Amino acid sequence: MGSLRSLRLAAGNYFRLCERNASSSLKLTRNSDLKRINGFCTKPQESPKAPTYTYSHRVPLHKPTDWEKKILIWSGRFKKEDEIPETISFEMLDAAKNKIRVKISYVMIALTVAGCILMVIEGKKAAKRNESLTSMNLEKKARLREEAAMKAKTE
Repeated sequence: MGSLRSLRLAAGNYFRLCERNASSSLKLTRNSDLKRINGFCTKPQESPKAPTYTYSHRVPLHKPTDWEKKILIWSGRFKKEDEIPETISFEMLDAAKNKIRVKISYVMIALTVAGCILMVIEGKKAAKRNESLTSMNLEKKARLREEAAMKAKTE
């Protein structure tokens, strides 16, 4: 037990000594030109110079067709065809097409719901008139049997 205690004391003294050395080395480097970052010494960075050349990144442009002009107008991007510039970016055209796709899907959803409601109403009207697919099918089969029997008698 005594040896374990002495080991702990020795380790604690060692870490305190390391802390003192580290702080004294940091004090020395604060005044000098070298900086200590994560255990590495580095020279101070010079301010970056502005590049002498100019890089102009241009987005590729696209000349819209008549159909694409209509899409741009329908999407609400432009009010009139005269307002549309001669060249537009692909991103603008894609955004307009996506907006039209969403509008068309909303219209299709509304038409589907309206069609379902209409079919339910028509089905209820037919049920009041006692019309059903089964009764219509039985009537058709009875008529076909009568026609077949008439043909058999005439032959």
